[in-house]
Amino acid sequence: MKEEIKQYVVEHLSFLPEELIVVIVSALPILELRGGIPVAATFGYDFWTAFTLSVLGNLLPIIPLLLLFRPLSNFMMRFRWYKRFYDWLYERTLRNSKNVERFGAIGLILFTAIPLPTTGAYSACVAAALFKIRFHYAFLAIAFGVVVAGLGVGLVVYSIV
Repeated sequence: MKEEIKQYVVEHLSFLPEELIVVIVSALPILELRGGIPVAATFGYDFWTAFTLSVLGNLLPIIPLLLLFRPLSNFMMRFRWYKRFYDWLYERTLRNSKNVERFGAIGLILFTAIPLPTTGAYSACVAAALFKIRFHYAFLAIAFGVVVAGLGVGLVVYSIV
């Protein structure tokens, strides 16, 4: 798997510096730092460099998502296809974020920190917007969750490597 990741990255992103590749992979939805840390490990970075680059990349989209999701969604609700997507997203987020609804910003930490496919910074930003958690609390909670997730994923990846 390690060689497959490295080969894919080399074939498609070799024109970028390795550090930037780790940051970009960590900023992508779904992959987030769960993808960035293994990529950094394949490049031979030590734990703390991989952790720092991946956390930085995973933090980059949080502010724009928290600030723009609600206003853009309100604007896009005029389109039926978006309304259907929003309703689906709302139901999915509701199912996966009972702790967020119950505990607010503290629940966002748990929601972000647990490295599962439907959790992470992107989903936590959506949950924060849907549950109307204030920006300041949401940002700090999600950032803390990203750090916890980074430590967990990093420990697992670097214990295997």
